[in-house]
Amino acid sequence: MEKLTLDVAEKIVKGAQAEAQRLSVQMVISVVDEGGHLIATHRMDDAWLASIDIAQNKAWTSVALKMPTSNLEEATVPKAELFGLNTTNQGKLVVFGGGIPLERNGRVVGAIGVSGSTVPHDVQVADAGVKAFEKLALETV
Repeated sequence: MEKLTLDVAEKIVKGAQAEAQRLSVQMVISVVDEGGHLIATHRMDDAWLASIDIAQNKAWTSVALKMPTSNLEEATVPKAELFGLNTTNQGKLVVFGGGIPLERNGRVVGAIGVSGSTVPHDVQVADAGVKAFEKLALETV
């Protein structure tokens, strides 16, 4: 699996949604490819409309910087070295948890972004999507 396909993105979304349902939270789940281009966005019933943009931007941030968005939290608070980072890139950078890169063979091939609940829940649901992706990778070996 060198490139993310819609089929793979849908399986990632399904894994993330299962965790959101387990937590009883309504989420928006987005998957982007290695260039940050949207492959899939899934808005669960009654998920916040604002979460559509936030989930997509979390995924974009994660693939653009090749790191989880949660890695940016401490460095972007007032007086920290990266304060204001979220105002760059037309405001697309998200500096709190919920975006995680998808890696294959040590290379970032895309990312998942999740929004719609608390940051810990967003991270937990995104992590479930990553686990679904990793399981797919193991099945193709």
